[in-house]
Amino acid sequence: MPKLSIIIVHYRTPELLRLCLSTLKENVGISDYEVIVVDSAANRKSRDTVAMFEGAFPKLTYAPYTHNTGFPWGVNRGLEYAKGEHVLILNYDILVRPDAISAMLEYMERHPDVGLLGPRLLHFNGEHQQSYFRFYTPWTIILRRTFLGRLSLFKSATDYFLMRDTDPNLIQTPDWIMGSALMVSRKALNDVGSMDERFFMYFEDVDWARRFWHNGYKVVYLPGAEMYHYLGRASKSALGVLDALFNRKTHWHIASAIKFFLKWRNLVHD
Repeated sequence: MPKLSIIIVHYRTPELLRLCLSTLKENVGISDYEVIVVDSAANRKSRDTVAMFEGAFPKLTYAPYTHNTGFPWGVNRGLEYAKGEHVLILNYDILVRPDAISAMLEYMERHPDVGLLGPRLLHFNGEHQQSYFRFYTPWTIILRRTFLGRLSLFKSATDYFLMRDTDPNLIQTPDWIMGSALMVSRKALNDVGSMDERFFMYFEDVDWARRFWHNGYKVVYLPGAEMYHYLGRASKSALGVLDALFNRKTHWHIASAIKFFLKWRNLVHD
């Protein structure tokens, strides 16, 4: 059994996938690991990209699929291949920095009560990227998706969601962390289960974190481990309220939010 399984879920951006695999090769920091690339809507370019790295890793598993599987479905297929004591789930738009993975592994091994661990994410210019949050409420969705969120009257509500009352240079135990880079222990995974595939895209990380908390595991943000993340804004546009009518990814986000609130409507997070 390897110490670590690294799952990369990819969708039609082979240039970013190549950069992700390159930095992983240079900065993985351990020798006992495996890499699993789950490729949604696989094409020749992504297949060729993965083939470039087949000899660079101790073990690389390539799992191509012809359709767009959605992020949680892709993660779960990767988990079916994974054999590691710990699992690191990465977006293809993550660039791994030196010592990040070894720092995360060391922290999880010293803290078995931690179920989900996220690194500090940085924009490519080195600026801090907010990646840990308090749980959404329906009101949060409204503020984040309409002009109301830009009004000073509601600044305290959005700041609370974004945890701006905390220091990103310190370890935090937020409600949830962005799913772009997550480490989970095998024991916690066995207790909590895989991602909920009813969330095609968005809220799968929020839901998973809530399930870890619900099963007695902590969710932790570790600023000492750093990774670069190309954060797109694909679910937002310049259309304002019309965005909800014309932006497909906005549809996914709102649909996932409704599923999340319905799923957890009778439960309260401590």
